[in-house]
Amino acid sequence: MSDDPAPGQVRVRLDLSYDGAEFSGWAKQRSRRTVQGELESAIRTVLRLPEPVELTVAGRTDAGVHARGQVAHVDLPAEVWAAEGEKLRRRLAGRLPWDVRVWQVGEAPAGFNARFSAIWRRYAYRVGDHPGGVDPLLRGHVLWHDRPVDVDAMNTAAALMLGEHDFAAYCKKREGATTIRTLLDLHWERTPEGLAVATVRADAFCHNMVRALVGAMLLVGDGHRALGFPAEVLAGRVRHSAVNVVRPHGLTLEEVGYPPDDQLAARNLQARNLRTLCR
Repeated sequence: MSDDPAPGQVRVRLDLSYDGAEFSGWAKQRSRRTVQGELESAIRTVLRLPEPVELTVAGRTDAGVHARGQVAHVDLPAEVWAAEGEKLRRRLAGRLPWDVRVWQVGEAPAGFNARFSAIWRRYAYRVGDHPGGVDPLLRGHVLWHDRPVDVDAMNTAAALMLGEHDFAAYCKKREGATTIRTLLDLHWERTPEGLAVATVRADAFCHNMVRALVGAMLLVGDGHRALGFPAEVLAGRVRHSAVNVVRPHGLTLEEVGYPPDDQLAARNLQARNLRTLCR
C-alpha cells in the first residue's frame, strides 16, 4: 500500500502550536470552529488554490486541549509549492488567528506521514493544588485540584502501568479501533512554581486516555485510593466509576517523535496494522 503523494503533488510538513480554549478540537466540523478548519482555509486562501486542501495530523486533540508540538502534513501542487513554498509560513502568520501558529514549513522526506510515521507522542498535564487556587494567568492551562497531591505516590502508581497493555479501561471505545497501546513514559514532577506536571508518552493514544490516566492517579495522589488502584483498573479493562476524565484545559501535546528518514515508510505501513497483545 503506497502513501506517496499523487503525481504532480508535493508532501509538505507543518510544525504548529495552538491554544485549544476556543476550538472544538482538531478535526474539521461543519458548524464549529476547529484547528483543522482554520488551517485548511488559511492555506487555500494564501496559496489561492481552486480546490480545498486536506491536512493529516499526528494526533487529533479534543475540544479545549492545547498543542505546543503538533505535526501535520498536506499534499500541494508541485508548481504551487515551487513558486510559493518559501513564503507560506510568513503568509500564514498574517492570515491565521492569534490562537494557532505554524512555526516550520518544509517538504517532507519520502515515506513521511504525519500520523502513521510517528513512533510516539508526548503530552503534559498540569495540575495546581495550592489551596488558594491557580494563578489567574495560567488558568487556561492548569487544572486546579482542591486537595494537595503526593507526587511520589503518583509516580509509584504510574510505574505499574508502563509497557504494552489494553487500555480499554482508560479509553472511550470506537467501533473497529484497538485500545492496545505501549505506554513508554509516565511520571510526575513538581515545578519550581508548585505545579504537579505529568509527562505521558506513548506510541499512540486512544480517546480520553491521558485525561483518564491523570484522573486515576490524582485519586492516589490525594489519598483517596491505594497505590495499586490505577493498575488494577487497567487490568480490569472496563471503565471504573471512580475514575474521572479530567478537564481538557490542563492537557498539552508537547512533542511528536519520528524515526530516521530511511525508516519512515516502514513505520507508516506498520502503524496501520490492527494490534493484538503478544501474550
